[in-house]
Amino acid sequence: MEWTPQYSVYLPPGYDTGSRLYPVIYLLPGGAGQSHRDWFLKGDASQTFDQLILSGEVQPFIAISPDPRRTPQPQFNTYYLNDVSGETRYKDMFLDGLVPHVEETYRALDDPEFRGIIGLSMGGFASLLFSLERPDMFVAAAALSPAIRTDDQILAMDQAGFDRRYGLTWGEGLVGQDRLTDKYYADNVFAMIEGADRDTIEATEYFIDVGSNDIFFEGSVHLHNLLRSEGETERTLSGDHRFMVREGGHTWDYWRSGLPEAVRFVNSAMQADL
Repeated sequence: MEWTPQYSVYLPPGYDTGSRLYPVIYLLPGGAGQSHRDWFLKGDASQTFDQLILSGEVQPFIAISPDPRRTPQPQFNTYYLNDVSGETRYKDMFLDGLVPHVEETYRALDDPEFRGIIGLSMGGFASLLFSLERPDMFVAAAALSPAIRTDDQILAMDQAGFDRRYGLTWGEGLVGQDRLTDKYYADNVFAMIEGADRDTIEATEYFIDVGSNDIFFEGSVHLHNLLRSEGETERTLSGDHRFMVREGGHTWDYWRSGLPEAVRFVNSAMQADL
């Protein structure tokens, strides 16, 4: 099924009165029914962006927050991925449809050096996966509480929880080792890093921010260690990645408080090329 999601857009102060072209930050919500409005209604994104721009801490930018929900089956998470059936192709729609649409519709710089991506939870997973799959597309990616699970965690999930999150993406009703399909590994951030070369990893600057009480703490630590090095080949891949642990859990309080630093990180990477 082809579709273009609804999205919310933030335009910086002065946008309506000038002709300047702007960098773009894609702002990805999480799962569990979150919509394109949540970063703005619950995450105070507009106020945060205005404050950072007007204070001179960051350069002005456009922000786009797409709706992550599946249509017409919103009870299933998308994880921003293509379905195993090929019917719904969210990843293709985002990378090959939404990004070009934004650059044609708004006064956006169309060079990858001026594209950044920030996501929370399910959106944090997608920000990492998109950047690894398309290393020439985003100059920086920030993942807040990224929803990345180890193989053992996937195997331990209850059936209803697995089906709601991953059923249409990897296969509904899968049990035990049958969950670890070829498509699962193709969509697996850890596997992508392990199989990547140095140029792919270092093409994007990464920032991971996870709470000490977050349900995805274990996966985030594993991600950090993979980005630091790959033990068998001793390839140091630390490059331009930051890893931050703060007190907190998987909550909007945590994501609101983390958004300013995520924006500074991504914006700094884009500003280096102006």
